[in-house]
Amino acid sequence: MASKNRAKDYTVVDGKQEKDDVSTQGVKLREISFMPSTLETIDRAFTKWLDESLNIYATTIDGFEKVPVIWSGTERSWQIKNNKDLRDDRGQLKLPLITIERTSITKDPSKPGTVPAHIYPKSGAKGGTLTTARRIQQKKTRNFAAADASRVRGNIDSRNVGNVQINYPRKNKKIVYETITTPLPTYINVTYNVLIRAEYRQQLNEILTPFLVETGQINHFKVDFDGHEFEGFLPNDFGLNTNFTEMGEEERLIQNKIEIRILGYLVGAGKNEERPRVVIRENAVQIRLPRERTMMGDVHPEESKGRFYKE
Repeated sequence: MASKNRAKDYTVVDGKQEKDDVSTQGVKLREISFMPSTLETIDRAFTKWLDESLNIYATTIDGFEKVPVIWSGTERSWQIKNNKDLRDDRGQLKLPLITIERTSITKDPSKPGTVPAHIYPKSGAKGGTLTTARRIQQKKTRNFAAADASRVRGNIDSRNVGNVQINYPRKNKKIVYETITTPLPTYINVTYNVLIRAEYRQQLNEILTPFLVETGQINHFKVDFDGHEFEGFLPNDFGLNTNFTEMGEEERLIQNKIEIRILGYLVGAGKNEERPRVVIRENAVQIRLPRERTMMGDVHPEESKGRFYKE
């Protein structure tokens, strides 16, 4: 696997209805972390499902033990240093074990995901395509409400202090929203070859059975990692390859190759992405046109008293 660096991009607000909420509208806000989705994310999600969700055990000479899951793309020297129990004194892998190899990546428009149509990003340097969340910008909304209340109620001075409530509750139509958008997910089909290696048919039966019964009567399952969820599809045929009939002096070996397809998606181009993965925009709540004196830069006659021409 590649690096494990997963910096938090931004905090997105998601609304969730709960009975014990104390807010005025009955909606409780919670913060979720928006993590990037890359090829490594899909690889880790599938490896996690195979190693932790299936959690396959088999009978060995040392008892009923967990079957190791190995990523085939790693260097042999790293495998030996990382887990010395995987190999014997001669450097050969101890059986049974399961290996994973990513064989192909297909971008097929005929097999789209949740967003089948292409949506062009918004204009500007920031970009952004899909709106994922929206929330009120409390500080700026409060400033607009206070400014309008001040115009209605008047300024507080020594003559009317205690008689005027400048922030008297009133309906505020100038609400500033923060709209959070993300790039359009690019859906891809990633194919993995899962190779089961064993010495005895009993071990193969014990390892292969969880693959057959995990999804029930369907060949569909889900994998997840870093908050992203992908769909997986098992094949209809589980091939088998043995060397039992050769009757030679080679090591006894049973292999079962399973081709599994994962429908994943990529968000952004990773480190090569020029635009941000999460874009925040604010709406306009008031349009102001400058007056003629302001446009010409005229100075107020009573500028010494702190007065000036308003826009």
